[in-house]
Amino acid sequence: MSQDLPKITIYTDGGCDPNPGPGGWGVVIISEKVKREFSGSHPNSTNNRMELTAAIQALNSIHSPSEITLYTDSQYLQRGIEEWMPKWLSRNWKGSSGPVANQDLWKALLEAAKPHHITWKWVRGHTGDANNERADRLVHEARKKLVGY
Repeated sequence: MSQDLPKITIYTDGGCDPNPGPGGWGVVIISEKVKREFSGSHPNSTNNRMELTAAIQALNSIHSPSEITLYTDSQYLQRGIEEWMPKWLSRNWKGSSGPVANQDLWKALLEAAKPHHITWKWVRGHTGDANNERADRLVHEARKKLVGY
């Protein structure tokens, strides 16, 4: 990729409690000039849908092509985009046991990723990575607003 592209680091997280149930997602974006955070929720979702939604929302918030390192504690997201996606596409969105789950979000993620050069990184959750922990707190805060406690 071009040396001219802005370099951005993103941390995403998503979750539901119970799963499925009320869900939240959180994003931390770090660039040279600014660090920003945002989150959202859905009254009835799954952990996997919230993880995908966080990545989509993060990428859609970057309005010019960028070199992005995206950290997630979701192996579903990281392995899905890097390992499983080529097979799904070659089989017209069929997995080993039928149609790929969450196809709508996987397609939205591919679209959101198009303008960028992205390195996808898995980070173990709840192990002290400050930005991953902050994304996790954003998930919980979004869920609390949704369920009212």
